[in-house]
Amino acid sequence: MSKRLEGKIAFVTGGGSGIGAATAERFAQEGATVVICGRRKQPLDDVVARIKAAGGSAEAIVADVGNEAQFVGALEQTAKKHGRLDILVNNAMAYTWGGIDSMTTADWHANFSTSVDGTFWGTRTALKLMAGKGGSIVNIGSICGTLGTPYMSGYSAAKAAILNFSRAAAAEGAPAGVRVNVVIPAVVETPATAGMLADEASRKNTEKLIPMGRVGQSGELANAVLFLASDEASYVTGAALPVDGGRSAVLVTAL
Repeated sequence: MSKRLEGKIAFVTGGGSGIGAATAERFAQEGATVVICGRRKQPLDDVVARIKAAGGSAEAIVADVGNEAQFVGALEQTAKKHGRLDILVNNAMAYTWGGIDSMTTADWHANFSTSVDGTFWGTRTALKLMAGKGGSIVNIGSICGTLGTPYMSGYSAAKAAILNFSRAAAAEGAPAGVRVNVVIPAVVETPATAGMLADEASRKNTEKLIPMGRVGQSGELANAVLFLASDEASYVTGAALPVDGGRSAVLVTAL
């Protein structure tokens, strides 16, 4: 039986940890050649080493997704080297935390440069590179973009923007055979949430709000991304798939 991504060229942003790293490793297991990017070299090299040790194919490019020239250059370099680009996962994000009344304009804008601008630059470039050949773009959203989240207004607005941008991109990409979908996680155990989840009381309070009674794991998100990236989802575009243990399906849960 062939692997689900055999021969595919995949690019994953924010691939040095968390959901990005898990997605890169999962793609490689399914036969893809994976290119990961991020701002720090060592985490990227660590992920590449794990993939190669497991028999997969991967490489890293140091690039800031919030920098148009760096990010677009990394995508174009990948397509030139490998002859094409089949899959793009826009996973990299940045956020600030705080109340609206005390948030500076700079802090507000900081939520958009990587998450929204980067997703736009990546999608625009991928649509050009994939045109006529087909491909799959998977953008990573957040439950914060679908439900109101206090003290996360900038991040929530950015993730909401990604959701509706992806719908428009799906409509534009469809005639060229390019699918665009969104995976929407809630709380996932990653380095970004490690501080909150390390506190037992905070973790238990979080888990009470999730019908399945636990936070998600990066590998579970990676499996959803894999499905949308693969040919198994050949008739799926413009979709937003919650992968959140049922969190978005309920108003409250029993405490």
